[in-house]
Amino acid sequence: MKKFKRLLSIIVLGLSFVLSGCSGKAADGPRIGVIQLMEHTSLNMIYDSFEEELAELGYQDGVNCTILFKNAQGEQSNIGSIVSSFQSEKLDVVVAIATPTAQSAAQLAETTPVIFSAVTDPIASGLTSSLEHPDQNITGTSDEIAVAQILDLALQLQPELKTLGMIYNVGEVNSQTNIAKARDAAKALGLTVIEAPVANTSEVAQAAQVLSEKCDALFSPNDNTVATAMSTVTQITRSAGIPVYVGADSMVMDGGTATIGINYVDLGKETARMVDQVLQGTDVSAIPVKVFNENLSVYVNTDALEALHLTLPESLAQDEQLVMIQDPQ
Repeated sequence: MKKFKRLLSIIVLGLSFVLSGCSGKAADGPRIGVIQLMEHTSLNMIYDSFEEELAELGYQDGVNCTILFKNAQGEQSNIGSIVSSFQSEKLDVVVAIATPTAQSAAQLAETTPVIFSAVTDPIASGLTSSLEHPDQNITGTSDEIAVAQILDLALQLQPELKTLGMIYNVGEVNSQTNIAKARDAAKALGLTVIEAPVANTSEVAQAAQVLSEKCDALFSPNDNTVATAMSTVTQITRSAGIPVYVGADSMVMDGGTATIGINYVDLGKETARMVDQVLQGTDVSAIPVKVFNENLSVYVNTDALEALHLTLPESLAQDEQLVMIQDPQ
């Protein structure tokens, strides 16, 4: 019986130790709340690099700070519940990853600084009226994409490109902004556009199938709904012999053909630096929104090129900013 009690004590002690290592455990120091919209490569990259950069800056979760991380799993109702729970958490700063999350978290800005990450159009999203001088206790990092450059890249890979299909979630402000730019860019290039807006991930497959039967290529901006379903989009478009040009490097990592844009790791790191500034006492209004629109890289999926029988032009092959990517293994 004594041996049994001792074994039971060891098990309980071990379980307590394991549980104490979970993210969000109480600690002295600042309390940081993080809301991520959903699981997909772009947003995961942002949070992982955000957490790593915070550690580099000296913030160790459970040691000298507390990080309360919540994932809404793509459900608007979950975002609302998380925001409500954060109102009673006495947080020093809130981080909102992706546009829909930031829009909901904005109500917290009345009492708590909010730092957003991966918001394409902060002004159209209602988060600030000025990128240079944030005026709502909210600032952050923007993943505005170079739509015109991406379509130029598509024509370099497909000089015969005539009809471009666009797939996006009409409910995402970030996508609305970029699709409007894409329409203008396509018109300037003489391309015919066919759109297939979706409302959720369950509609993505059918939209991709319909567009693949009518178009020479597909385009999707940095759309969270499409990004979540990239494996499905890739399977459909490659079977149809259709390239899909995308708005994020992570979407190329998940099978998209190519893009021109930022590295989402850099986005996460900059978000962490902004949090550090706030925790060090800098007023949010003194931290301009960081728009990543310089030194952009060209991301090309080599497996997609091979599957679609596309040849990389010499001018692109020699580009110092070229990043070659393979499908997930």
